[in-house]
Amino acid sequence: MTSLTTHTLLVELLTEELPPKALPRLGETFSGKIAEGLKACGLATADAKVRSFASPRRLAVTVSGVVAAAEPKEVTEKLMPVSVALDANGKPTPALLKKMEAKGISADAVAGFERRIDGKAEALFHTAMVPGARLAEVLAGIVQDAVKALPIPKVMRWGDGDATFVRPVHKLTMLHGADVVPGRVLDLASGRTTRGHRFMSRGEIDIASADAYEPTLLAEGKVIPVFAERRAEIERQLIDEAARQQASIGDYADLLDEVAALVEHPTVYVGEFEAEFLAVPQECLILTMRANQKYFPLFDRAGKLLNRFLIVSNMHLK
Repeated sequence: MTSLTTHTLLVELLTEELPPKALPRLGETFSGKIAEGLKACGLATADAKVRSFASPRRLAVTVSGVVAAAEPKEVTEKLMPVSVALDANGKPTPALLKKMEAKGISADAVAGFERRIDGKAEALFHTAMVPGARLAEVLAGIVQDAVKALPIPKVMRWGDGDATFVRPVHKLTMLHGADVVPGRVLDLASGRTTRGHRFMSRGEIDIASADAYEPTLLAEGKVIPVFAERRAEIERQLIDEAARQQASIGDYADLLDEVAALVEHPTVYVGEFEAEFLAVPQECLILTMRANQKYFPLFDRAGKLLNRFLIVSNMHLK
């Protein structure tokens, strides 16, 4: 790819709450398939940077180094065996002329066809420069293919449309730089608006450009859109609060992954229950807190359960 003007591309699907245990894989697959599709069409540079976003209410990706139109490329295709294409005098047969017409090849191009052995027979090949893919024409198809490739065992319909997905989808954002890329996916027309946190944001948010997506969501939407960063922030708060409680949180990796897929703006709080319930076998209490309540039990230095726990809230309470 030569020095064509490139911009960052953004694609976001705004959804209802996605299955938490599947969220990381959904995000990785969605972003990976879109990047693959762009590169296959010659629309993304070899060193394009792909950034994946996955939160309870969105799957999104940004890809740097994307052009509006790929460069023309030379394509060679086999037409048919020479024995079928040319008569005894070397003139094009009706079969060849018909195929040329169907492919838009001019009649005087026959002299430029290449003859070479293909398998056991000699065949005619045609080489031509074809226009490169245009982002505005192919992006919706790339996104639709990415949606179809997602590891979703069961899909659902919503409203009166025919679109199917793991959860209802409410918005489609597709930006190339500051420009909206037109297209329809899952019965939705693309635009430049999204929504932030369900309770803490101000409603619809205008995304000025693809590069502005993440900082805008953070500042205006109150959403940490990158799964790994949200997980790291939760872990930091958990460790800090456990230290303040002079306690530890034990083995928490699996629960941390699940909770990171349940919240968009995590804040850790301390809860407690009456100490008399510690008479119940601690394994039962731990299982209930982790599996049912999604709480992080606290333990003393000896590994004994305390009557306190940590909660990861999806809101910052003033």
